[in-house]
Amino acid sequence: MPATVFLMTGVAPTGPGGAEGAVYYVSAQGSDRNDGKSEKTPWRTIARVNAEPLKPGDTVLLRRGDHWRERLVPQSGSPTGYVTYGAYGSGEKPLLLGSVNKSKSSDWKHEGGCIWATVEPTERIGEEMIGNPSFARDASGWHLHTEHGAAVEGSRDAADYDSPPAAYRLRCIKAGKDGSDIQFYTNALRVNAGTWYRLMFRAKCTIPFDLAAPHLIKNSPPWTSYGSVPWPRRQRIDRSWSTHVRFYRANTTADDARLDFCLGGALPEGAVLHVDSLSFAECPGDGLLVCDVGNMIFNREASCGVKVWNESDLNAQGKYWYDEDRHVLKLYSTKCPAEVYSDIECALTAHIIDQTNRCYIIYENLALKYGAAHGIGGANTHHITVRDCDISYIGGGDQMGGEATVRYGNGVEFWANAHDNRVERCRLWEIYDAALTHQSNGPNTKQYNIVYRNNVIWNCEYSFEYWNRPNDSETHHIFFENNTCANAGHGWGHTQRPDPSGRHLCFYASPATHRDFYVRNNIFFEAKGNAFYAPSWSKTQIDALTMDANCWYQAEGIMIHFKDAKYTMARFPAYQTEWNKEPKSIVADPRWVDPEKRDFHLTSGSPCVDAGVEVGVKEDFDRVPIPQGAAPDIGAYEFRRN
Repeated sequence: MPATVFLMTGVAPTGPGGAEGAVYYVSAQGSDRNDGKSEKTPWRTIARVNAEPLKPGDTVLLRRGDHWRERLVPQSGSPTGYVTYGAYGSGEKPLLLGSVNKSKSSDWKHEGGCIWATVEPTERIGEEMIGNPSFARDASGWHLHTEHGAAVEGSRDAADYDSPPAAYRLRCIKAGKDGSDIQFYTNALRVNAGTWYRLMFRAKCTIPFDLAAPHLIKNSPPWTSYGSVPWPRRQRIDRSWSTHVRFYRANTTADDARLDFCLGGALPEGAVLHVDSLSFAECPGDGLLVCDVGNMIFNREASCGVKVWNESDLNAQGKYWYDEDRHVLKLYSTKCPAEVYSDIECALTAHIIDQTNRCYIIYENLALKYGAAHGIGGANTHHITVRDCDISYIGGGDQMGGEATVRYGNGVEFWANAHDNRVERCRLWEIYDAALTHQSNGPNTKQYNIVYRNNVIWNCEYSFEYWNRPNDSETHHIFFENNTCANAGHGWGHTQRPDPSGRHLCFYASPATHRDFYVRNNIFFEAKGNAFYAPSWSKTQIDALTMDANCWYQAEGIMIHFKDAKYTMARFPAYQTEWNKEPKSIVADPRWVDPEKRDFHLTSGSPCVDAGVEVGVKEDFDRVPIPQGAAPDIGAYEFRRN
């Protein structure tokens, strides 16, 4: 296949055949009562953007210099036109924050010694929405449903309760397999889009089990979700009474909402479950720590907190623990945190942009910060373009909740089936896991026509991570080219990880077949671990990678780590010979203008100048035409000659 061939189609939504849609404006000084159709009448919130039924060709522009603490849930375009999310005005890129700010003294309460906790979210401002929350006279308003052979007995219990006069008692006869096989629910609830609601209840069970978060859904087919999925996904119900709190943000306005406890497959056979003291009401949304806090960023990125998994490990300044049952954060601090730190950001475990099952979208000129899951993430995507965006301080959140303690978080991730996607001219730094990645655990996953080019990456645990499983999956036509990658493993999360790695190219076990996988014209400078890591890949798999014209530099340690072969920088010629690979690649200091100030432009004496190969990239990060000399340069920046 010629080096200049790219299979991606439809990347540019404008021009002949492209739909010309409406343009909507959003400003932090706007109003959601506006029509959003001009700079003088902008919307105010991302929630308003999410609610608008956008059409192919439509564009949403966020005002530069403004910021929002909201999650963007984009809408798909079509082959006739992309939906674009961009910027207008002058100044800094519009900023989407995945965090809650806790910089005020009133945000904290002293719990003794050097332990400070965020104020517990117990305030309720709305009226009680559950018609019979304490089973005062009977069990009216509450219903049981079973299917697929599951069986349960339920009744009001006036003899065993948490608060008088009664509780509700369920005895499991046959558990079933799926959560929906046993349902305990109440309905006829009214919710309003964008509003937060707090569910609180007490429960106990004769046999402890993990209860899935109750669903807030439409009370009839197709059982559409009416609210965000609460975190954690499951909470432990023990033998003694315990309090459980969940928060929901409604995504629609409706009067047929159903609050559904799905118990099938979880409530053990023979177990007796009691539920009491229920409350479901509107609550304030500002400042809620509705899910795990995966990172704390102090004093505008001067330092970060250190996450611990047990409250007893709070023993030094800056260590913190998230109580997922109470939805509060505890921090070790010698005095009130607001007196020690001028700015405190608490990164929440949710994607800042969740593009699951979306397609034909462009994100451009946006900044994303302080999210503890992925910056941009989601499964089953195609025709997605991310360009000219800044993504930083991402990841570190608890992926599972409960007793599992797996932290995660990538800058841009394409999960599961993904094709015709690209990330270009973006800057990514301080990412807990990978700056850029596509990955899947299948089955029969197809990942193809994915391009990463002209990106600048530094201080991420991995610059690029890839794996695809199982062996009936397939990956082809992947292009990682003209990227500048510096200091893998030098980021905030490296020393907190249970598996400190620090790798530029990280290829984990990937039994899926792959072909036409290109890694060319990149700079890989310094890594705490390895610049190229693929210890479980066979020689056949590595031979299938087309790699050339890269600049490698790693002064110490193993630079290239394969299953049966390891190479330091000094042994790079042996790697080239033994693997018959990268004949035009070099090992050298790239000689940047000022790497300490993150200026990764090449100097006139850089060995990367004119050392690249032609791969079809026509412009660099600054949109300077390529080449400027006899041949393309290596990295994201083309050296400009006077």
